[in-house]
Amino acid sequence: MGDLTYKLKVLRQIGLLSVQPPHRLVKAGVKLATWGPGFPAAVLAAAARHPQQLAIIDDAGELTWKQLSEEINRTTQGLKDRGVGVGDSVAVLCRNHRHMVVAMVSVMQLGGKILLLNTMASAGQLGELTRREGAEMVVLDQEFLKVADELDRDLVVVAWEDDDTHGLPTLAQIAEGKSSADHKKPAKPGGIVIFTSGTTGMPKGANRKEPENLDPLMTFFGAIPYRGNSTVVIAAPLFHSWGLINFGFGLSTVPTYVLRRKFKAEQVLADIDQHKAEALVVVPLMMQRLVDADPTAIEKADVSSLRITASSGSALAGELATRFMDTFTDSVYNFYGATETGWVSIASPEDLRAAPGTAGRVPWRTVVKVLDADGQEVPPGETGVIHVGNEMQFAGYTDGNTKNFADGLMHSGDLGYFDADGRLFVAGRDDDMIVSGGENVFPRELEDALIDHPRISDVVVTGIPDPDWGHSLAAYVVVKGSEPLPEDEIVAYAKERVARFAVPRKIAFLDELPRNPTGKVMKRELPEFE
Repeated sequence: MGDLTYKLKVLRQIGLLSVQPPHRLVKAGVKLATWGPGFPAAVLAAAARHPQQLAIIDDAGELTWKQLSEEINRTTQGLKDRGVGVGDSVAVLCRNHRHMVVAMVSVMQLGGKILLLNTMASAGQLGELTRREGAEMVVLDQEFLKVADELDRDLVVVAWEDDDTHGLPTLAQIAEGKSSADHKKPAKPGGIVIFTSGTTGMPKGANRKEPENLDPLMTFFGAIPYRGNSTVVIAAPLFHSWGLINFGFGLSTVPTYVLRRKFKAEQVLADIDQHKAEALVVVPLMMQRLVDADPTAIEKADVSSLRITASSGSALAGELATRFMDTFTDSVYNFYGATETGWVSIASPEDLRAAPGTAGRVPWRTVVKVLDADGQEVPPGETGVIHVGNEMQFAGYTDGNTKNFADGLMHSGDLGYFDADGRLFVAGRDDDMIVSGGENVFPRELEDALIDHPRISDVVVTGIPDPDWGHSLAAYVVVKGSEPLPEDEIVAYAKERVARFAVPRKIAFLDELPRNPTGKVMKRELPEFE
């Protein structure tokens, strides 16, 4: 398929070539031409094209695109009046709701930089990151005031409030009484900093650059078939790159977003049913929770409208995609990538049925190579370091550093291989690999085997020093139900499914794994083996 044919197909699919009133198209076109790519332009264009369509459904109710755009304009003026200007950084510590959306777009509209903080940030991390990144203001939900003790209260603005006891200004109060008129484009465009997961140390700030043209949207929507004006349930956190890219790119389709402050599997199923949602944005842990939801809730909910379950953020464990599709609809599109790399590959439902565990295929205008230690490309079936090139890679860390490159392609930090059909498989992080008895061993292989045990609900595997093998694998296991699961049963189960050097030598039982909101295990919080 030629580039022009491909683009026209995707543009029709997402509704950008649909018939609309000429005056609305002209108005939207002017906004896009004036502002260029980015959140502010996309919101202004959406409000021009479909002003009365619902933009957000959240725990506070409903907002149309016209109402959302006007609230963003009022908030932008309110922030300007408080002294926030071009180039200033504003930290945001919020769950998924309208006020977070308003904060993000308003700060970018005035030319500021958004610092998206993890909702599991500790008081020490919050204080350190806001100081390190030079935040002029911190917008946070009232529930997070308990971790904001180190902050100067003059910097704090409350986004979502639970009651009026906090005594601080709110985002809504800042906007109250301000003009809803459109703003002029700032001298410099706003920006976004997303922080890495921080699973092993202090999170690093990664600068996200705005797309320079529509090609990244064409790549994304060509692989994940969003349609125009559909309802999208974004369960993945907006502070994370996965939730953010679905929100940001989705703006061009003028969707209705369903946002909830807390993830509850039964609520997600009810939202899909009630609003006839076509798309659901999740991390794999949420998929697991949905599969394990109350059977009555699963049976009651009509999710037949669900065409897309867009998943990313951590590895899909074992046969999870197949189990999810067997339970709900054949809708899983698994996105493999990272904050720094952008996308690497995307697996369709057909890929995941044919080859469970695959990371999928390389999308349009993306280059992926698997290289050996000497930087040479390896043949299909052979494992090496995954390198990628695309138009959505980050613009470097805020400390001035960046990722390593080889042959013009970014080092992903992952090891993997292509199969004979061109599907990519990820073996694990290159720094997770251990040598056990002279063999290269990846924790993920054992994780994928153990998660299929009927009595295991969650598992993570790490490498530990071993006097006989050099290193060996240790498994942290969460058991279903109240009955204990014997260690020897786990070992026997593993022996039937993995090589002997990948069988766990140590096993620890936990009530739950310490995971962050995107499902990644915080390995620094795992107990040590004696």
